[in-house]
Amino acid sequence: MSGLKVKGRWFISLFGPDNEEKEKIAGDNVITLDGLSGLVSHMVEAVAAPTTFTFRYVAIGSNATAEANTDTALGTEIARHTATVSHGSNGIYRVTATFPSGTGTGAIVEYGLLDSNAAGTLFSRDTEAVVNKGANDDLVVTTEVTFS
Repeated sequence: MSGLKVKGRWFISLFGPDNEEKEKIAGDNVITLDGLSGLVSHMVEAVAAPTTFTFRYVAIGSNATAEANTDTALGTEIARHTATVSHGSNGIYRVTATFPSGTGTGAIVEYGLLDSNAAGTLFSRDTEAVVNKGANDDLVVTTEVTFS
């Protein structure tokens, strides 16, 4: 039997004020060393406090430095939201956050999944092509972490 594998993907959609999709990007991310360690910690702690320890916060930022498994935060975080969490089939953990108009505007290039609404452990980070989010745009960011 082989060991547990963890793989992440990000899906980004930018919607204009008319709710028309303007841009769509998908890409792989890097699971950080702190993220893997944090996952083990959360599994252990979940026995004591199952609602306290979750990776359910999505952050967006403007730093295009390539992601690395040693990352502990986004390079330049612009905004962070509590996401909706769902369990997909085949061991997929799906997290979706919407950054509505007026929130997180600017040139967005980095995305992160964290376990807190401030600071916290960075589970994964991804950098992609620039998405220019205007003041009236909505940005929907989804990450899927697959355990196999």
